[in-house]
Parts: sequence; structure tokens; C-alpha cells
Amino acid sequence: MSLFALVALTCLPALPAQAEDYPTKPVKWVVAYPPGGTTDILARIMGQALSERLGQQFVIDNRPGAGNNIGTEVVANSAPDGYTVLLVNPANGINATLYKRLPFNFLRDIAPVAGITRVPNVMETNPNFPAKTVAEFIAYGKANPGKINMASSGNGTSVHLSGELFMAMTGIKMTHVPYRGANPALTDLIGGTVDVIFDNLPSSIEFIRGDKLRALAVTTDKRNPALPDVPTVADTVPGYEASAWFGIGAPKNTPPEIIAKLNKAVNDALADPKMKAKLADLGGIPMPGTPADFGKVMADETAKWEKVVKFSGASID
Repeated sequence: MSLFALVALTCLPALPAQAEDYPTKPVKWVVAYPPGGTTDILARIMGQALSERLGQQFVIDNRPGAGNNIGTEVVANSAPDGYTVLLVNPANGINATLYKRLPFNFLRDIAPVAGITRVPNVMETNPNFPAKTVAEFIAYGKANPGKINMASSGNGTSVHLSGELFMAMTGIKMTHVPYRGANPALTDLIGGTVDVIFDNLPSSIEFIRGDKLRALAVTTDKRNPALPDVPTVADTVPGYEASAWFGIGAPKNTPPEIIAKLNKAVNDALADPKMKAKLADLGGIPMPGTPADFGKVMADETAKWEKVVKFSGASID
């Protein structure tokens, strides 16, 4: 072999080989909420599937706070090597407009990897709340302005903005009570401390099935197979629609070969009948596709929620 050939071989880029071996150690999957909420549930379900397919543990790292921003900032500032990823959720798109100042730019600093699922939110109350339908709820709200306490899993979440959109479209006024995640919000809703929440369906569905919470409506434009007898908000409030979407993001400049390998593993998991059944049981619809497909979802949802944020007048410094 000539000296030129040897030099050429030593100068070949190493990334493809690194990507072929990836991962060689556990992957940290940052979830910007406490354990027990929808993002955490989905990350643990998919994390187990990815661990099985890629041969390394996907370790859930719960980093709650600042309406999802703390966890997102952790990932945005992490090394772009594929060993720190983010559970992307609607708050990422919402916060881009809701917060006046952020130390990162979601669409610039988080690279799309793969979509996981899209789920409805569900408008639900404590079973003792006097309204049993959306129409009765609106009537009660108009008769008792500001007296309804609306819980959410945090400022800027789809749970929060779904309620803001409801207020804007019905003219009722509720008092927003943000929590650090869905679990404490649902605990207080069951206990009667707060009155209503527009929660992501996966974290609420067992409480609904167990009659600990009353589902008034789902927020999508069609009924959900997991709750076939529950109407939509749009049945009473025409034009109302909101849903939650979830996927994986990575720090910008993560090698495309690593992103492609993660994307394939997610899509393979989503094609598994067992995974489909798990998501369906939570009311979720699989969202397979390329990194570019999920990038379009990220961009489209950011633009959509920008309109909702401006429509509601919500803003956080």
C-alpha cells in the first residue's frame, strides 16, 4: 500500500464508525417534568423499547421546573454526541412565544430525531363538581366568574394553553393554578382542591376509568377510541381543537448518523404491535417518520401555539 493510501485511510472521518458502534454507554433521556405525568410515562415506555433495541440503558432523568424550560436548557447545552436526548412535548413549541426571554431557541438548538405519539387532552373534573357536561360547565363558569380553579401541569404546557383557549372561546374566566407536573395536579383535583384540568390523556386515563375523575370531553376534533363514550369539546364549542405531541430531540450538531440510528430504533419500536397496543391503551396514536418529518411537526406546532398564546394574551417574563 502506498504512503498516499495510508494517509488517506487515516484521514477518513470517524463519525460513521462511531455511529455504527453507538451507543457504547447509557443514554440520558431528559424529561422536563416529575415522574408520573404523560411525558414521563411515554419516556419510560419508549426508553425500555430503545434499551432493548440498542443494547444500552436509556436512563430517564427528570428535570422539572420553569414550565419545561430547565430540562430543555440542559439538553440544549449538552454535548452533541447522542448521549443526552430530550423528550420533546407541546410546551417546547408553546414556550417559544409564551416566555419573553429564554436562554435557548427551541427550533434552533434542539435537533429533531423522531416523533413518538400524538394524544388528546381531556377536560375533566372532580366527580363532585356540579357540572356533568361541557355546556353545564360553561353555564356554571359564567354564573361564577373567576371561582373555578383550573389546574395545569405547569405554565406553558398544552394542559395550560388548552384551558386558556377554552376560556378565550367560551368567554368564561377561570383561575389558573399551575403545578410542577401532572401528578400533583391530579392529586389535588381528586381531593377537590382544584376543579378542572385539561390534562394529557395518558396520565389521567386510569383515574377516569376508576371513576376518581369525571371526563367531560376530549380536546381533539374526533372522539378517542380509549374513551369512546366521551364527547369532544368541539361538540359544544365549535372549532375548538388541541392535542399533545411527543418525540425525541437532541442537541444541535448531533451527528446525522446517530440521529438516523435513533430514528430507526424509534420507528421499529412504533411498528411493534405491543408498543401500538400500549400507546392505544393510553389514547395515543403512533407518529412514525423521518427526522425531517418530526422537524416539520415541531415547526408547525410552534407556529400553531404562537397564535393560541397571542389569542389568549398569556405571557411569562
